[in-house]
Amino acid sequence: MLITLKHFFSKNITIQYPEEKIQLPERERNRLYVNIDDCIGCDQCAKACPVNCIDIETIKIVPGDIVGKTGVTSQGKKKALFVPKFTIDFAKCCYCQLCVFPCPTECIYMTPVFEFIEYSRDNLIYEFTDMTPEMAEDKRKKYELYAEEQAKKKEAMKSAQPKSAEPKTDAEIQTPKQENKDTSNN
Repeated sequence: MLITLKHFFSKNITIQYPEEKIQLPERERNRLYVNIDDCIGCDQCAKACPVNCIDIETIKIVPGDIVGKTGVTSQGKKKALFVPKFTIDFAKCCYCQLCVFPCPTECIYMTPVFEFIEYSRDNLIYEFTDMTPEMAEDKRKKYELYAEEQAKKKEAMKSAQPKSAEPKTDAEIQTPKQENKDTSNN
């Protein structure tokens, strides 16, 4: 009983969490963030993820189209893909930070935010894209039309080329070489 009374009158050392927050270590691993303006859609982060919590969908650009606001990342790297879908499922994420290191543009990184409690797991799926589904469908249609045009041009080029003569057989090709060897020995 004496021990209980002793602790009763001593100063509290408990941190009152919502009002007071503990100092986090310098290299803590918390919530991921994706700067979609810098993302080039290389899919390296999704390939490195051991639990497959990152889902990326890309669409190739059509010549004359600009990806994002400027068409380049903040580091000056040209963007060649639209990213209509970039989701991270934080219910699956193990916060290993393996997705951060392979990113060539450093657009995915860990933030100091660790408070993101939800009552439903569906709310833990974060979408980082800036494209609406209508915009994504429009870009897909443009790319399909462009791909069809390129296929037609390729077929036209193949049909426009003159057909070459029958290919020579191995015996016809080797015969002249053998004659040349006979004349050089004489």
